[in-house]
Amino acid sequence: MSGIYWFVFTVVFSRDVGEEPYIVFLLAALLPWMWFTGATSDFTKAFSSQAKLVRSTRIPRTIWVLRLVFAKGFEFVASLPVLAVFAVVAGARLDVHVLLFPLAVLIQAALLLGIGLIVSPLVVFFRDLERAVKLVLRFLFYASPIVYSSRDLPAELHPWAALNPLTGIFGIYRSAFFPAELDWYAVGVSALISAVLLAIGALVFRRSLPSVLKEI
Repeated sequence: MSGIYWFVFTVVFSRDVGEEPYIVFLLAALLPWMWFTGATSDFTKAFSSQAKLVRSTRIPRTIWVLRLVFAKGFEFVASLPVLAVFAVVAGARLDVHVLLFPLAVLIQAALLLGIGLIVSPLVVFFRDLERAVKLVLRFLFYASPIVYSSRDLPAELHPWAALNPLTGIFGIYRSAFFPAELDWYAVGVSALISAVLLAIGALVFRRSLPSVLKEI
């Protein structure tokens, strides 16, 4: 996928967004996006795929959400050598901001857990939610700074872009090679939204769980 985007934006069209080397710029956001979209998509089947086991087990049901966050997160970490290879080949210079990598992972994991705790029980009652999630993810891909930088947007759109929690998260990842991509305001907004969604998710999950177990 990254190769396709690189070809389209650097060969087919005259690209005026992002930074050089563009393949590194692209992968630094595309890889965590794949973690995000993979986990979010799987949340819609967290209970239905193994309904009998979910009903009969005595372990906390949050495990079914957590395992998806960590499974896709492990795949993300396992894909980082690909980014490293392209960075070496393209001559990208590693910045001290790479030390912020754990912060990005922590915020993204909290964001995903919050979303999972909301989506996984609600989709049991609202089956069309699975389709809605797919549509939202498709929209969010273009609304997030993946193929472009948030700095490429008009100045008046920057405050709105920061309301997307992925903006601050992707900015941290990219700052490992492109320090100017780090926007602490966007990072703060991402952390706040993630914390709020996590709190809401915990409440929704706890209150809906008894009904979920009856429904599945």
